Amino acid sequence: MNGESEIRSISREALRRLPIYLDYFKHRKLDSCDYIQSEEIEADLNACAKEDLYSVGAVPDIQTGAYNVNEVIETLNSFLDCENSKDAVIVGAGQLGKTLLAYDGFASYGLNIVAAFDIDPAVIGGNVRGKQIFSVEKMKNLCERMNIHIGIITVPARSAQRTAELMVKCGIKAIWNFSPVILKLPEDIIVQDENMAASLAVLSNKLKQKMKDNF
Repeated sequence: MNGESEIRSISREALRRLPIYLDYFKHRKLDSCDYIQSEEIEADLNACAKEDLYSVGAVPDIQTGAYNVNEVIETLNSFLDCENSKDAVIVGAGQLGKTLLAYDGFASYGLNIVAAFDIDPAVIGGNVRGKQIFSVEKMKNLCERMNIHIGIITVPARSAQRTAELMVKCGIKAIWNFSPVILKLPEDIIVQDENMAASLAVLSNKLKQKMKDNF
């Protein structure tokens, strides 16, 4: 593997693919696979794996052209910082919020959702797999006490901007936004939008094109 000094800049698109590669290599490891050819990876994932992996310092053996599975997993874990737990909170304990709160897979990427917050008395005081749902009034105290800087928004669109502003006041520096709203926040706040409507539009367009090509 190359050292950090040789790691090159990586595009946003490639960065989004890295967790997919990590999952892929982990599953191949479970299948007792020690080495994988780049052509095999690209065929399985339909992606330019060699270029993406090279951008984070993962390179195949010069002689065989195969990737060492354990080494790639280690490289991707290090780049994605999966070994270090990053605590986060959710605001919006509806169906989506509860689903994310219950999802164990985030731990593989170092994300630890510690609690959820809501304004609905019907859900406040409840818990999902041992994780409590609190009133939003308690968020600032918890975030400051636990030094939490990641917030996840799963509230209705009408409440998203207000929720984001509250998160900033609570010390949140990075927001994963599941609402269909373009948030207006200070430039130093990192926002990752997860727009389901946009994703559905892309999926529908690809399906439409594929069906057209088949006729």
